[in-house]
Amino acid sequence: MHGLRFAVLGPVRAWRHDTELDLGTPQQRAVLAVLLLRRGRTVTAEELVDALWGEEPPVRAMTALRTYVSRLRAVLEPERVARQKATVMVSEAGGYALRLPRAALDLSVFEDGLAAAEEARRADDLAGAAAALRSALDVWDGEPLCGIHGGWAEAQRVHLDEQRLTAVEDRYAIDLERGRAAESVADLTELTIAHPLRERLRGLLMLALYRCGRQAEALAVYADTRRVLVEELGIDPGPELAELHAKVLAADASLAERPSEPVRPAEPARPLPVPAQLPADVTDFTGRSAIVTELTAVLTEADRTAMPVVAVAGIGGIGKTTLAVHLGHAVRPHYPDGQLFAELRGAGPEPAGPEAVLGAFLRALGTLDKDVPAGLEERSALLRSRMADRRMLVLLDDARDADQVRALLPGSAGCAVIVTSRSRLAGMHAARTVDLDGLVTDEAIALFGRIAGEQRVEDEREIAAEVAAACGHLPLAVRIVGSRLASRRSWSMATIAERLTDERRRLDEMRVGNHTVSATFELGYGQLYDEQARAFRLLALPDVHDVSLDAAAAVLGLPVPATEDLLESLVDASLLETPAPGRYRYHDLLRLFARRQAERYDSEVARAEVPHRMLDFYFASARNAYQVAESGEGDQLSTPETRGTEFATAEKALAWLGGETANLCAVIAEATRGDAPDLAVAADLLLSLEPLIMSGTHLWEFEQTARLVVTAALEKNDARTRGRAGYLLGLILHVAFRLEEAEASLRTTVELAEASGDDHIRAEALNGVGVVTFEHRRYEDAFGFFERAAGVFAGLGSPEGEANCLSNMARAAAELHRDKEALDAAERSLELFRAQGSAMGAAKAMQYLGATLDGMGRPEDAIPYYLDCLAVFRSTGQRLREHHTLYRLAESHLRAGRPTEAVANAEEALAIAREIGQRFGQGRALDVLGRALTADGRPDEGRTCWEQALGVFQALGAPAAEDVRALLDRAPATR
Repeated sequence: MHGLRFAVLGPVRAWRHDTELDLGTPQQRAVLAVLLLRRGRTVTAEELVDALWGEEPPVRAMTALRTYVSRLRAVLEPERVARQKATVMVSEAGGYALRLPRAALDLSVFEDGLAAAEEARRADDLAGAAAALRSALDVWDGEPLCGIHGGWAEAQRVHLDEQRLTAVEDRYAIDLERGRAAESVADLTELTIAHPLRERLRGLLMLALYRCGRQAEALAVYADTRRVLVEELGIDPGPELAELHAKVLAADASLAERPSEPVRPAEPARPLPVPAQLPADVTDFTGRSAIVTELTAVLTEADRTAMPVVAVAGIGGIGKTTLAVHLGHAVRPHYPDGQLFAELRGAGPEPAGPEAVLGAFLRALGTLDKDVPAGLEERSALLRSRMADRRMLVLLDDARDADQVRALLPGSAGCAVIVTSRSRLAGMHAARTVDLDGLVTDEAIALFGRIAGEQRVEDEREIAAEVAAACGHLPLAVRIVGSRLASRRSWSMATIAERLTDERRRLDEMRVGNHTVSATFELGYGQLYDEQARAFRLLALPDVHDVSLDAAAAVLGLPVPATEDLLESLVDASLLETPAPGRYRYHDLLRLFARRQAERYDSEVARAEVPHRMLDFYFASARNAYQVAESGEGDQLSTPETRGTEFATAEKALAWLGGETANLCAVIAEATRGDAPDLAVAADLLLSLEPLIMSGTHLWEFEQTARLVVTAALEKNDARTRGRAGYLLGLILHVAFRLEEAEASLRTTVELAEASGDDHIRAEALNGVGVVTFEHRRYEDAFGFFERAAGVFAGLGSPEGEANCLSNMARAAAELHRDKEALDAAERSLELFRAQGSAMGAAKAMQYLGATLDGMGRPEDAIPYYLDCLAVFRSTGQRLREHHTLYRLAESHLRAGRPTEAVANAEEALAIAREIGQRFGQGRALDVLGRALTADGRPDEGRTCWEQALGVFQALGAPAAEDVRALLDRAPATR
């Protein structure tokens, strides 16, 4: 691939054919080294920053990293044109990976030499083993990773040096077996001087001296070794060296050189086994045709350069194993050298150990028991060697996590892997990851018919659809209910549908013969002691996807360590799953079972308290996240009963909010049901999510949740709560660029807040109406709303709120060509935020100050402000604000006569907008990108961007469509 080869066993270097490449600074070389040592697996940006700078990275570490990657790509792929997808240093899953043949890296060549030596050694070919080791060691060119500094590099050097010394020791051990003691003494003497604490080297030197008739010198080596170990480490030599000393002292006959053996003709090689371990395919496999077609193409791709890995994730009973096995049989002809299968038991209390699985795989490939190495890394390396030149398929079922899988992966492009797991295997490189959902209705009905009787189901298709829905479209549930109906010919479809509508009876309907799901669960539940049983019951009551350790502790009213012990014991009993450290979840049917037990054993008061505690925990945690992300703001929020999870940085706060989105929406939705006693708390929790909403993610989920709160507040005639939820709904709609809906919601909020005396929300809503009218280019109206909102905030003694409105006033004044007023407002906003110590507020103010300066024709003055706020937004994960800043920075560079820089900023802004699904942002980025490309002498590319931007703006009904249409009208036609 591109004629590239790389070295890490010495200075970090690279060549294209015979020409060495300039890899730039030590930091750039360090980036390359990290990627090389990960052997094609993805390295996240955070991991790269940690490797380069450790625990104290610079403020703009991510920016620097992107620069290093960009420069390296230019060196490695000099012929790649702008915006063309990289093929060597690729971007994926929030990080980077190198796509290289194995032979392109000197470390891989070294390891292959070690494997060849081991093969020769097992075949009793000592000369071949020695030659392979010498060849492997010849690859080295000094200290590994020479010139790269830091903790990561030092740790890698220690590991690589250990590999080299072990290979050196193996080489001299083989030389001694071959009767080359005299030739080895000098080298071994020099090595023991360089590495005085390595007992194996000392032992080899003793043996070489003894075999040369120098018994006294051999004994002296032992005495010197003992002295050094006692002085340096305070220990005596180990048992192996002590035993050798005793044998030398006694002139033991076993130490003599083995006699030379005549060269024997090579035995014919045994034919390699062709394992066929795939379980039988199911005869009634149904649906999934699109997924099967897609994944079959991935697994059978011709001329590939990397091994495909397909990861199938989903909840229990969703059909992951059935799909994986069916897929394995579909692609089996493409893997004629065999198929390996392992049940990893990741969802159970005792997952399969990778060492045991590797041992089974190696034996299936013909490795004798005595030749199976003891250690995990050695077994993994041997498996890769055994499969290196073969076309084999590996199916790993029910993986717990990526760590359990990594050592089991072959390394050759001719092999392929299918993995199933109940959760996404974060951190594992996969060519394709599929989150398996339930069957669609038609597929579930078809499966139901194949089991219960196709004609029977077809005759009552509508009722069959109800049954499938009651089963949640889960294949396992559909199979059980279908089998139950098939065995009861007198039952109608309506009978089974009616039975399944009652959640309390649903488990009882899911049984086959004498075995019922409930009875199976009861066996495990009956073994729990009282505190375990209580935790199992109560944690099933909230409607959340999973439960964090902190949330569980809040619900149970226990310290975190005691809670962890309880939940881990439930995992051990297979009554809870742990998809990630510190997080727990129920199988769907187990949750129904646990809730039924709660109705039986816990009072109504106790059951009602659980959702309240869960909601309060999430409110307290989200409020903490809001205050950290917004630098102390949050006076408009009420005070929760508990402390919740606390966060050290805005980045961690936003990461928590993003990771808990499903649960946050769930507890808010639950608080809107029934008489909704916690509705006000739910509305404040909703307000706490503003930082995450401004990142541009999860907008659909938050919109639906906000509407639930608005509806419940309307039913309760609660103006204050309705106004608070309506404000956030308006914010969500604005971020989604649904301006008319946003304005209506925000205007209603102003009226409700005035009626309820909720002045803070009234000010926020006034400011929000101003923002929407600004987007409609009604700048005078917008200025008026901003001014009113600033006045309310000032009256409340809220400098942060006032400062935010001043920034918006600056934008409106600039559009009205009131430049001095605009600049005064923008500078006053920044001054207020800085006085409050609000880093996030200051960053927002700098963005608006930059926009004001740029609008006044001072782009050079605007750019520094953009760069400063960009660093803050990137460090805190504020993707939407990062996008806003980048496209404005592009405009300033363009006005300053730097179209190349403008192109780079606009492309990054476009990538972010696409990543977070921000359609209006995509149009805006395409607009400025088109102008930048045209100014950079690439008018055809610019016109293409404008055409795309016009399509986006027209679909959104945005006024900017007319601006872009004018640009297209003036632009020359594409050649």
